[in-house]
Amino acid sequence: MKTKITALILVGIFAFAMTACGRRDSNADSAVRTDSQSGAESRTESVENTETEENTVSDTAVSGQTEEGNSNILIAYFSRVGNTDFPADIDAVSSASLVRKDGELYGNTQYIASLIQQSTGGDLFLIETAEKYPVDYDETDEQGMIENRDRTRPELASHVENMDSYDIVFLGFPNWYYDMPMAVYTFLEEHDLSGKTVIPFVTSGGGGFSDAISEIQNLQQGAEVLSDGFKASHSKIDDVTLEDVQEWIDGLSLLNKYLLSIDIHLIYVFDIFINLFYTMGKGAGRWQK
Repeated sequence: MKTKITALILVGIFAFAMTACGRRDSNADSAVRTDSQSGAESRTESVENTETEENTVSDTAVSGQTEEGNSNILIAYFSRVGNTDFPADIDAVSSASLVRKDGELYGNTQYIASLIQQSTGGDLFLIETAEKYPVDYDETDEQGMIENRDRTRPELASHVENMDSYDIVFLGFPNWYYDMPMAVYTFLEEHDLSGKTVIPFVTSGGGGFSDAISEIQNLQQGAEVLSDGFKASHSKIDDVTLEDVQEWIDGLSLLNKYLLSIDIHLIYVFDIFINLFYTMGKGAGRWQK
């Protein structure tokens, strides 16, 4: 009788483990793809916001806070919009590093971040400095040059409070003087990304990542920093589409990575179950004697 009870308990434990792994399988699938319903809702909301808030600066950009959902993906980015107090009627065509989509003003890097968010359902976080940058591009360029030369670490206005809840971090920035903006260094030095997958994306005038990926790897040695990041040129930022970003994300094979992790955990649980059952059987044999 005791053997049967023990066996039932073990079967129950194994069934629970299988269910838990199944949930992880489902979460892994949603970790890198937005289902059609969520995508439709997101597009609908975007259209509604465009109709009611035309010619305004993006609320996402100026919030300085994480737009939290139920995702394990964080999209952290540095961009001029959100770090500069632009007037609502600024001309994005004549202003460098800016783009206007459906009446809404974006920084170049912010625009790519928004496409990644649409593709993955991740949480957006603006890397925002406590002190704003000048509206005039040349003045911002000069300030960026001085910060790069002096290796300044600008103070940030906010931080990610729930970093432990994220497994994947998309990290975006413009290329400033063949380097990341110094505010991105501050972000990397003030957040521990150990155990996470870091996926860079960059906007530039032609320099691409320069040495940024190796710099991220040096600063976050406990993280897996992917080298095949997304690159977009400032002159062609208006041509980048959601399909371009989705194709890049699909090529990262993040889903396969999470399914492999689930398989390993399942094998481990099954091995424990077999060993316990074998031990229980040996004990039952002794009782019968």
